[in-house]
Amino acid sequence: MSGRLRGQRVLVLGGSSGIGLAVAREALREDAEVMIVSSQMARIEQALAVLGHKAQGCTLDLRDERAIERFFNGIGEFDHLVYTAGDTLQLGALRDTGVAAAHPAFDLRYWGALATARHGVRNVRAGGSITFTTGIAAQRPRAGWALAASVCGAVEALTRALAVELAPIRVNAVSPGLVATKLWTDMTDTDRQRMFADAGDMLPVGRVGSAEDIAAAYVFLMTSGFATGQTHVVDGGALLV
Repeated sequence: MSGRLRGQRVLVLGGSSGIGLAVAREALREDAEVMIVSSQMARIEQALAVLGHKAQGCTLDLRDERAIERFFNGIGEFDHLVYTAGDTLQLGALRDTGVAAAHPAFDLRYWGALATARHGVRNVRAGGSITFTTGIAAQRPRAGWALAASVCGAVEALTRALAVELAPIRVNAVSPGLVATKLWTDMTDTDRQRMFADAGDMLPVGRVGSAEDIAAAYVFLMTSGFATGQTHVVDGGALLV
């Protein structure tokens, strides 16, 4: 424990599982005061059982801008806002996806992030930061990833724009590669493990990422006072191969 976040308050939206939970755990190790936010109290309770008594939790529907505004009206000041909330990626050929069906892909990952920054920035203390979550699909999409790549690209553009508009509050994003989290639970266990093994064999590091691998990048961006407007790629070298 190095205490890089000692005396600071960190909000992790989407912090009840996966990367968000790992970020909360790492922030606690750095002596931060942590609050996780999720849409379901059952998930929060499960996460708090892992994080321990130093963490707090609160429910919030991140698709509801009025609820987001009310949340920030009552939450008080904090130092760092981390947005890791995400739902299952919408993948599929463009010819099979109508425009109306495509809209929900942006609801949580983009519009939720935008609304959170809009209403939460006034609560960020001097020297604080906002960190979003995107993905390497923005740089290297596959066939059938048009929606996922579009969302990732939009979050990256939002990051750069808000770094300018909200300065001196620092705004950054983390862009993970393939990570072994519950995001892939809609696959069978056999298919999921095969995907991880095949992908890991192709990467320079020889494996897919863990939530803990990615969480370290968020802590870096929270603690590096000279980083803003950046998209920090943590992909095991996937963009190189």
